[in-house]
Amino acid sequence: MLDAWKEQARAAAEELCRVAKLRPGDLLVVGCSSSEIVGERIGKGSSEEAARAVLEGIREALLPKQIQLAAQCCEHLNRALIVERETARQYGLAPVNVVPRPKAGGSFATAAYRAFTAPVAVESLCAQAAAGLDIGATLIGMHLRPVAVPVRLEMGRVGQAIVIAARTRPKFVGGSRAVYDENLL
Repeated sequence: MLDAWKEQARAAAEELCRVAKLRPGDLLVVGCSSSEIVGERIGKGSSEEAARAVLEGIREALLPKQIQLAAQCCEHLNRALIVERETARQYGLAPVNVVPRPKAGGSFATAAYRAFTAPVAVESLCAQAAAGLDIGATLIGMHLRPVAVPVRLEMGRVGQAIVIAARTRPKFVGGSRAVYDENLL
């Protein structure tokens, strides 16, 4: 099971990176309910093993592309995020003092905190994420740039959890005479 979940998460992250045209330095937010992955209701069946497997798969997809990962904590930490200290510095995000745990932050954020080189928690991404993966209905939308576009992935589930993805695009400005760059759509 763990290998399958790792591969499903890797495949979803790979596809989203491709469809969203993510570039080195872009920020991808991931919310993940390990409870949903194992077939339980969100918050009711936390699995540290499932969370680690999913994190490993996602990192395998992101690290070679130099895409920055933000791991969303659960509602008990007000959906704060775990990022690398350098990511926080690069994006101007102020660290806060909290260390996630499986029942207070969630297993996925805990796995990220333990796996990252220099992890820090931040309260918000200030709507700077270029794309996002929501594994198990964790509600990541608040962290995305203002114009989010749903992405249907071939990998629609990780374990039993539904996967919803989004990319972002720049806002359209101007009126009926405006011309837009098709590469940014």
